[in-house]
Amino acid sequence: MSVKVVSVEKDSVCQKIGIKSNDILVSINGNEIVDVFDYQFYAAEGKLQIIIDRNGEILTFNVKKEPFDDLGLEFSSYLMDEQRRCRNNCIFCFIDQLPKGLRESLYFKDDDSRLSFLFGNYITLTNITEHEIDRIIKMHISPINISVHTTNPELRCKMMNNRFAGDALKVLYRLAEGGTKLNCQLVLCPEINDGDELKRTLDDLISLYPAVQSIAAVPLGVTKYRDGLANLTPYDEKNARETIEIIEKYADNCYEKFGTRIVFAADEFYLKAKLPLPDESYYEDFAQLDNGVGICSLLKSEFVDACECEEAERDSFAKSTIATGSAAYPLICELVDIAKKKWHNLECNVYEIKNEFFGESITVAGLVTGKDLFSQLKDKKLGEYLLLPSCMFRAQGDIMLDDTSVEDIESALGVTVKIIQNDGYELLSAILDGEN
Repeated sequence: MSVKVVSVEKDSVCQKIGIKSNDILVSINGNEIVDVFDYQFYAAEGKLQIIIDRNGEILTFNVKKEPFDDLGLEFSSYLMDEQRRCRNNCIFCFIDQLPKGLRESLYFKDDDSRLSFLFGNYITLTNITEHEIDRIIKMHISPINISVHTTNPELRCKMMNNRFAGDALKVLYRLAEGGTKLNCQLVLCPEINDGDELKRTLDDLISLYPAVQSIAAVPLGVTKYRDGLANLTPYDEKNARETIEIIEKYADNCYEKFGTRIVFAADEFYLKAKLPLPDESYYEDFAQLDNGVGICSLLKSEFVDACECEEAERDSFAKSTIATGSAAYPLICELVDIAKKKWHNLECNVYEIKNEFFGESITVAGLVTGKDLFSQLKDKKLGEYLLLPSCMFRAQGDIMLDDTSVEDIESALGVTVKIIQNDGYELLSAILDGEN
């Protein structure tokens, strides 16, 4: 496979030697160029032989440059290839539980090893090629994030509805043996891959330490849109506690043996179990923040530090409201109370937004929609600023899951919206001054 050059940067190395737009880049120094990783890795050398296909004519260009200098070639996409679609049909897949009518991009299931390294996406290894496996090991690409779920091959096939899912586990062991660092994710489903199956999975993965550097266990999400899907129920207080007990026992053993816990339960497990969250030191280097592991403890620690650094005497405060999901609501109330104890005339309300759109078993702030925000805040006194967590919006920070924009919220509720990152210092600044 080769890639098409869309344009060539003016005065670049490749323009000077005569490479043109619409040329097909075939190879560099004898190595086939399939995508961005091949291109960046092989183009980094100082002496290059570039093979180009120009309308069927094969041309050879020799290049001398400083190592790592850019060649100046532009391609149709950053990956230089199509994004890989997931081939699984996992019984717990959240995308399958989305209602119709949301924006099209939300229904795309990616399973691309390149996005795992570039952007931290998790992959199942059922969609990876021999070329990619060899390349990851050869180029020392790390870390790779893997959705494991279970190391029981037969169970993995059933959970992912893919007869190749069990065999794909062999790739995990190959990557580990090749020196690739791995972050693993386990989406746990009650009475399916927790309990004894969870113990088996942890035994297998921890045996690969230090290649496996972290493991996050997260509970499945169950929306009200599960018609025609497997009959799954969310975790309750009892089985969430049982799962935490297993995870913490393994974590303690790892800490004693290796000096690191390796395996962690997502914050959502502690909230469902109605157990206090560990303090921030428990989470070491916060390797699994994107899986919601330690995110609450880190926010609280930062917020308390920010309060201690801020002057106690202030002439004025912003009047603000914070809206968040049911899971984070108690924590945000606790943080605001901490601030109010230091600044007695501080005005900040906190409102819990129950998820009527997906169903109230969905409690995370990242799945709150504009529709629920409007219906539950329309009669509330919001003050000057409405503070909303960034996870309620897509990466660009402009629209929510149901395409509600910041401007829509401001117009409907008559308040200025401030989007707050998961940062205790930023949150306190917004509460005190309306700034972030």
